[in-house]
Amino acid sequence: MNGGDVNDRGETRLRWAQAGASAALWCLPALVLTLPKGVLPFGLLLLASTLLVPGRLLAGARQIGRPLALAAFAGLFALGVAFASSWTLSAAPGQVDSMDRLLGLPWVMAWAYVLGPSRGQLWRGALFGLVAAAVLAGYQVLAGAERASGWGNAIVFADVVLALMVLVVFCRPPRRWRWATVGLACGTVAILLSGTRGAWPGLLLVLVVLVLGSGWQSRRSRILLLGAAVAVVAALVGTVPGLTERMRLSELQQDIVRIDRGDHDSSAGARLERLQVAARAFAAQPWSGVGFAHFDRAMRQRLSDCRRLAPALRCDLGHAHNDLAEWAATMGVPGVAALACLYGIPLWLFLRLRRSAVADPLRGAAAAGAMVVAVYVLCGLTQSMFAHQTTTSLYAALTGILLGLALREARVAAPS
Repeated sequence: MNGGDVNDRGETRLRWAQAGASAALWCLPALVLTLPKGVLPFGLLLLASTLLVPGRLLAGARQIGRPLALAAFAGLFALGVAFASSWTLSAAPGQVDSMDRLLGLPWVMAWAYVLGPSRGQLWRGALFGLVAAAVLAGYQVLAGAERASGWGNAIVFADVVLALMVLVVFCRPPRRWRWATVGLACGTVAILLSGTRGAWPGLLLVLVVLVLGSGWQSRRSRILLLGAAVAVVAALVGTVPGLTERMRLSELQQDIVRIDRGDHDSSAGARLERLQVAARAFAAQPWSGVGFAHFDRAMRQRLSDCRRLAPALRCDLGHAHNDLAEWAATMGVPGVAALACLYGIPLWLFLRLRRSAVADPLRGAAAAGAMVVAVYVLCGLTQSMFAHQTTTSLYAALTGILLGLALREARVAAPS
């Protein structure tokens, strides 16, 4: 009797944990941009559901084995390099305040694998999040904001919207293309209103994979459709003044003219200048860098404008606005290796798991995870993705969730 009661309580806790995991999967994409602390509900549900079945999670972690160890290594190596850089150069330990989110990657991976929440919850949450992002962006612009930014940074806002667009395409349930199209349209509007140019390459990649990877019509027809769609969008952007202004194309042209005159005090000019400073800083200190999260130190060391009592605004942007430049300049070769592991290991695991996933190339946790990593890499060309808590937390959570779910999907598909 006592044994039966214990089993019943264990099953009850498991059901509660699974319900919490299902709610967490909806909350992460739905609330990350909707609320000021949008990742917090997911974190609370993650913790509560973990505490309900800690033994099962430990057993699941042992069952996963090597993939979990590799994912843990990616996060721990990046965090360790950042701590070592701060310690050796006597930087404030608090500068690592966003990187500690990477510790959650293996935890979330084991959690998703053991509790197995439905991938459809990610899709539903992403669809809600994209509609909410479009509404929020529209409200902010109508209220007079120059660029929609959600509750924080306009670039971070656009990059997170792009990650949600990946989920709405690759995590969709069968026969939900119409709703996925709604999500893509809302995401495009939100990115457009944010005025962020750096998210467009990632969005183009999503559309290319979406069109070329689908089974609709022949491959030639799909290529022609993609080309026609790109041409129409380019024509609209070039001829409609409002779209040109929202995409800041005129500003980009002016920035290029100013760069030719030697004036780097502009958006594009500051980015180019920081890339040049990063290259010189890496060449001068290839093994240590200037110190984690201290890129502005390199700016002051190498630019006279940044050593003045009242330095130019572009001297204090906080980071290099480029992942590779940031990690190379601040942490040297170890930083470059850590960044390569942080992106490369999850991507390698996703591609391996993709081979045994569902037949549809545009659906599945492995396909979604590979695309999340890919768009992060592309967004990292114009932004330091791990210099912000929101994008760091979202990367750790999404890669962990999708790795865990992809392992379950691969296990289910293995017998066939």
